Amino acid sequence: MRFLHLADLHLGKSIYGTSLIDNGDQKVWVDRFLDRARELKPDAVVIAGDVYDRGLPPGRAAQLLSFLVTALADMGIPVLITAGNHDSVYHLSCLSPLLEARDVYISRPIGQSVELVHKTLEDEYGKVTFWLLPYIYPAMIAQALGDEEIRDYDTAVRRILAAQDVDFTRRNVLIAHQNVTAEGREAERGGSESMVGGVGQVDYTAFDGFEYVALGHIHSSYHVGREEVRYAGTPMAYHFNETKQPDKGPLLVTLPEKAGKVRTELLKIEPLHRMREIRGTYDEIRRTAEAHPWENEYLKVILTDQRITPLISDYIHETAKAHGSTVMELTSEFSAFTGDAFFSGTKDMHEKPVEELFADFYRDRNNGVEAEERDLELMAFVGELTRNAAVTQQEPDEQAYRRILDFVLGQEGRK
Repeated sequence: MRFLHLADLHLGKSIYGTSLIDNGDQKVWVDRFLDRARELKPDAVVIAGDVYDRGLPPGRAAQLLSFLVTALADMGIPVLITAGNHDSVYHLSCLSPLLEARDVYISRPIGQSVELVHKTLEDEYGKVTFWLLPYIYPAMIAQALGDEEIRDYDTAVRRILAAQDVDFTRRNVLIAHQNVTAEGREAERGGSESMVGGVGQVDYTAFDGFEYVALGHIHSSYHVGREEVRYAGTPMAYHFNETKQPDKGPLLVTLPEKAGKVRTELLKIEPLHRMREIRGTYDEIRRTAEAHPWENEYLKVILTDQRITPLISDYIHETAKAHGSTVMELTSEFSAFTGDAFFSGTKDMHEKPVEELFADFYRDRNNGVEAEERDLELMAFVGELTRNAAVTQQEPDEQAYRRILDFVLGQEGRK
C-alpha cells in the first residue's frame, strides 16, 4: 500500500503581513500536489493536523481545503485528516457524516467519543487500519476517561490509545499531531512553530505496535526514535529558520506486508516563492544582487557593516521588486546593542508566538545573552494556554491558572 503523508498546511497563513493565499503561494502548492497525486495514484492521502493556521480560518482558506479534498475524492483517493493544535476540531469535523460518503475521514472531538475515527483499507497483503488522533491535552483525556491522575501529555496519549480496540496482529497506521521526542530529545525547531522548551512531550514508544505513525506539528521532515515514526514537515517554508531544510514536500510511504520494511520518500514540490536569508556587507549584498538576481523569492536581508539608511533600504527593496521578490525583513547587525536592533526592520512581531518575542527581547536587552531554559519553558507553557483559549474561544479558567502555578512549582522542584 502506498499513501501520501503531509501535514501542517496552515492554510490561510500570513508571514510578515503577506497572505500566502492572496499571493498565490498556497493555491499553487495545492495545484502542484494534486498533479503529483494524479501521477502517483496513491491508495490514500493523510493530513496530520494544522490544516488551517487558526481555528476560525478565513473563507478563502476553507475554499482551498474544499478544492483540495474534492479533487482527491474525484480521483477516488481516500483522504484522512486529523486536527492539529491550530485547528478547531469542532469546525473541521462538522460535516464528517456527509464527507465520509466520499471517503473523506476527519478526526472528531475526544469529548464526543473516546473511540477514535478509523478507516480500514485493503491491499494484496490484507487490511490496513488508519487511526485518527486529534491534538490532545492531558485535561481533555482526563475528563474523557474519568481519570484526574492524567496530568502529562505522554500519559494522556498512551491512555487514549489503550482505550482503542486495535488489532495489532494486522497492520495499523496512526495519524497524530503532537510533540513527539525520543528519550526527551527534541529536534531543532523552525521559527513558526508554536511550542518550545519541552512542553507537551510524548515519547515515541507510546506508538509501539503501529506500522507507521504519520506525525504533524514539527515543521521539519525527520523520524523520531525509529524510522516508522515520522514528521512530514510543512509543505513550504513558513519562517526563515525553516529554510534550513531546503527541499520540502509530502512523504510517499510504501507499507509492505506485516513486519516488512516500510519505505518513505520525500517528494519535492517547488514553492511559488522560495524563502532565503542573505547576510553580508552592503557591497557584498549589492554584488550578489547584480550577479544572481533575486528571482521570485521572499527575502531576509541582514547588513553587517552599517546602519540601514533610506538610500540603502530603497535600493534593496526596489532591486528585489524588479525581479518579482519581496523583502520581508531588513535588519542591521552593525549596531547590535544600541536598543533599536530588536525592532529595526522587523515587520513580523504580530506573527511570532509570545515565547519567541520574550526570547528576542531578553536577548536584545542582555547583550546577546540567552534567557534560561526554565524561563523559556514557562513562557512556552503560558503561550500554549493562551493559544488554546483563542482556538476554543474561551477565557482561561481557574484550572488554567492552577496549571501555571503547578508548572512554576515543578520548575522550582528541579533546582
